[in-house]
Amino acid sequence: MSNPDALLVEIAAMVESEHSNQMPLTVVVPGAVITGRLAPQSLWHERVAEVLSASEHLKPFAALFSNPAGHGAGQTGDDTSHPARPTHLHLHVARILQGSYGLPHTGGMYRIAIAEVSSWTVGDLSYTDQ
Repeated sequence: MSNPDALLVEIAAMVESEHSNQMPLTVVVPGAVITGRLAPQSLWHERVAEVLSASEHLKPFAALFSNPAGHGAGQTGDDTSHPARPTHLHLHVARILQGSYGLPHTGGMYRIAIAEVSSWTVGDLSYTDQ
């Protein structure tokens, strides 16, 4: 979508302002349907940093996610002004739906540009892990 859905932006902004990670959301993006829970950007970055830190091979990348002030999305650069409107959704315990399966089995961390979302619904779509 070249013009992001204003309601979806408002939902993302509310998640950011209330620091909630319980909002279930399913989105359709080019090539995929992704279902999971919205998380504030800072919590999403923190969790990704934890996962990367646990790996000897990926540990150096954790620093990129450990300093949320330097990431820009949702930030204006001026701490005294209002934060910028969210441009990305940050999903955790998320799965790409492929037929009746959810991948990865344990859920993953996805960052999705709101402008790429063509449709969405509140809630998780059901799937089976058989």
